[in-house]
Amino acid sequence: MAPRRWVPALPAALPLLLLLLPLLPAARAGLGAYFGTKSRYEEVNPHLWRDPLSLGEAAPRAPPGCAALQLRAVLRHGTRFPTAGQVRRLRQLHGRLRAACPGAAALAAGPLGYEESVDGRLAPQGHRDMERLAIRLAARFPALFAARRRLRLASSSKHRCLQSGAAFRRGLGPDLGEHEVEVEVNDSLMRFFDHCAKFVALVEENEAAMCQVNAFKEGPEMRKVLEKVANALCLPVEELNADLVQVAFLTCSYELAIKNVTSPWCSLFNEEDAKVLEYLNDLKQYWKRGYGYDINSRSSCILFQDIFQHLDKAVEESKSSKPISSPLIIQVGHAETLQPLLALMGFFKDDEPLKADNYARQAHRKFRSGRIVPYAANLVFVLYHCDQVETSEEEYQVQILLNEKLMSFHHSNETISTYADLKDYYKDILENCHFKEECELPKVNITAVDEL
Repeated sequence: MAPRRWVPALPAALPLLLLLLPLLPAARAGLGAYFGTKSRYEEVNPHLWRDPLSLGEAAPRAPPGCAALQLRAVLRHGTRFPTAGQVRRLRQLHGRLRAACPGAAALAAGPLGYEESVDGRLAPQGHRDMERLAIRLAARFPALFAARRRLRLASSSKHRCLQSGAAFRRGLGPDLGEHEVEVEVNDSLMRFFDHCAKFVALVEENEAAMCQVNAFKEGPEMRKVLEKVANALCLPVEELNADLVQVAFLTCSYELAIKNVTSPWCSLFNEEDAKVLEYLNDLKQYWKRGYGYDINSRSSCILFQDIFQHLDKAVEESKSSKPISSPLIIQVGHAETLQPLLALMGFFKDDEPLKADNYARQAHRKFRSGRIVPYAANLVFVLYHCDQVETSEEEYQVQILLNEKLMSFHHSNETISTYADLKDYYKDILENCHFKEECELPKVNITAVDEL
């Protein structure tokens, strides 16, 4: 399908657009590429539009002479409904439109589409996301998934994660009985951020830590978007703010992701607006979950170390000619689980930090949350046992996949690494990052900037 060009909405044309948009097929280009953490998984794997079970042309292959021993995957839950807070903000915006111009009145006349009771629960599309991911991973690693009765499945306590885990299990086929694989709730690993007092106090609940985000909300790029949306809705610009405009933009994203339709709210934005709103989302992710403060990523070392502890155990069992006790370990968490972990590992780090005043310079940034942690995002470690014919030695090698694509290792620029080299590269984190000490609050009163 040829990319659709998105154009600015004109107030006079808005009623007609509102009538026509629900009849149009959902866009597979344009705005959909800029929804940040609310992005569809297909945006990073477009071949899935044609066939949801396709492995793609560049499907990763096992290294020659190697057999997979263990797969450890950290997944983000599938497509979800808006949270109760997002529904309340949409209702707030919706209420302001009733007495406005015809275009806004047409928007206001339409149903909200969501009740607060949905509160971030997994959408039907989210169930499909996870079932299909399970089928594709099983097709990529058939030998490992043949042992799926030894699958270890863990999840965050959030309903959307538990349901995602159950959907993943269903995707593995009917011969895997419902009661044979219990979903273990493990918030200490999947929601480590909630258990890190230093992160909660100095970042999560500290408005000062979001100074770059707040500055961008008041900056010239967002001001231009605010004025345009206010004009389209015949509202005084003072009645809108960046948060309400973002609600309208995310409503467009939810309709696209959940229902695969183009919402009338999408008509308020063009592609340049979408890039600005994506940057606002990425700024928040960067400063709250990414490279903005060290504690964001350091708090994830408990999960990182747990991954390597299980890889170590598989290596030991292999060397002792024992069966691998846990060939499949699947854990379901959140974007907030994956983003800090990837930052800890050094992926998607730009030379220049994301700030409120460098939007233009960051046009080609690596840190784009929609490309990194869309719905159903997945980080997969695969451990191999390899027969080295030339040296008569056995080696253990590792591949890492993000969203089913091989990642290049920092220490080698290759997509395969010996396990020993990988452990050596991350030696400091594996040996010296202690969750309790990292997350302990400082004894004196200091600001986030002073400490972080």
